[in-house]
Amino acid sequence: MEDDEKKAAATAWFVDLRDRICASFEALETDLAEDGLPAGRFARKTWQRDGGGGGEMALMHGRVFEKVGVNLSTVHGILPADYRAAIPGAEAAGGAFWAAGISLVAHPRSPLIPATHMNCRMIVTGQSWFGGGADLTPTFLDESDAKAFHEAFSAACAKHPVADYERYKRWCDEYFFLPHRGEARGIGGIFFDNLASGDWHADFAFVKEVGCAFHAIYPALVRRHLGQPWTVEEKRAQLIKRGRYVEFNLLYDRGTMFGLKTGGNVEAILMSLPPEVAWP
Repeated sequence: MEDDEKKAAATAWFVDLRDRICASFEALETDLAEDGLPAGRFARKTWQRDGGGGGEMALMHGRVFEKVGVNLSTVHGILPADYRAAIPGAEAAGGAFWAAGISLVAHPRSPLIPATHMNCRMIVTGQSWFGGGADLTPTFLDESDAKAFHEAFSAACAKHPVADYERYKRWCDEYFFLPHRGEARGIGGIFFDNLASGDWHADFAFVKEVGCAFHAIYPALVRRHLGQPWTVEEKRAQLIKRGRYVEFNLLYDRGTMFGLKTGGNVEAILMSLPPEVAWP
């Protein structure tokens, strides 16, 4: 398979995954019968990048999800000189890059439903690799939710020799950590980057497995808590927890930095920020 065919295959799969996840999330909105709030539906908005490429935002506000975005991007161009050292192969390629991916962040309305993040991406510079992962951020730890989430990604990794679950789990724990507070953002999951085993098809198969595992487990966790009552105090705790999310994404998140450094759509890049947040 030629490089252009690989890029097209990855891009097409990210689109398909987006469509399936959006359909599942809209079904959750329909499943929750709550007076006064209409079922949410995704609104899609395309954007173009001046330096090459663009993307599509899919954003929903509803009765289950206070805010959820499932965004696609396929961009290319030249990286800023002061950023090339941070991206493998960029300096050797004179700063030239191509990148495609799907990025999802969900902020549920109920403080009993965990927030989540998932992304899968393919990047090409002087090298070519995949990255991605998924993590869970509950306001209140539910041991059964945590166990199911971790087991889903352990099983996904076990199917693919190119994956290393224990390494990816540790990587996630280390990455989604707030050093200025000395605490984890959530309960983890998996995180991997620079996946280039030498077998592109095997790497791509694993990335697809990650997306499918997320699509299977997260809606199931949401459905467990649909309709459960919550209190004003629990909602306040959720808003404070969201503050940690904001701090991480603005201070440490690689995806945020990559998007801003490459001239991406600011609205799409900052889609991850919650609609309402509080600091004590």
